[in-house]
Amino acid sequence: MHLEQGGDRPIDVVIADDHAVVRDGLRAVLERDASVFRVVGEAGDVPSIVRAISAHKPDLLTLDLTMPGGSCLAALPQCFLAHPPLAVVVVTMREDPGYARQALRAGVRGYVLKEAEPAQLLHAFRLAVAGGQYLDPQLGAVMVSGHTGQAALAPLSDREREVVRLVALGYTNPEIAERLHLGERTVKTYRARAVEKIGVSSRAELTAFARREGLIEDPIGISARLGRPPVLP
Repeated sequence: MHLEQGGDRPIDVVIADDHAVVRDGLRAVLERDASVFRVVGEAGDVPSIVRAISAHKPDLLTLDLTMPGGSCLAALPQCFLAHPPLAVVVVTMREDPGYARQALRAGVRGYVLKEAEPAQLLHAFRLAVAGGQYLDPQLGAVMVSGHTGQAALAPLSDREREVVRLVALGYTNPEIAERLHLGERTVKTYRARAVEKIGVSSRAELTAFARREGLIEDPIGISARLGRPPVLP
């Protein structure tokens, strides 16, 4: 592993996020300490994460929680198999302790919010590569206190989040089924499960949840990828 303490080589990093502007931002932060960190690859979807780890064998993977192409956390076993020394730090907008617990159980060594200061990010990265763990201080305090919301007890699956996002953008069940290549009954099941976990009773509440979780933070960009104009509630 290319540890800073060894003084031989920089720490090799793969940045995984489906937003290019976020990848550029993380790259800029890492390049502030170019003698320590070296970005060797980027990934914009889940399959490309596994390919990047296999190709570059990096010391560190910075990982967004929600990306196209599958479950980010479910892809980690393949990443660890391809390169066992890999350290993973989640960099996310999700402040829900449930997601943090899920990530830590999956082998993640750090959980940092995207609003963190650059120095906090770099500290988390160094600590993870050195074999330690880092958790956002405010989130850690909530987890220790035990005051968590319903979503923490039952976090949404990646597919449930996709359905919630499309519902919040105004898509009907048949349209969602077509775009996700699912049966309409399956979409209804995912939607019902999500509504039960979130604890909402109306589309307006579901949309408010989606905005709060960052699922429709960029509705125009999302809709462009889906091939239709945005339908804002």
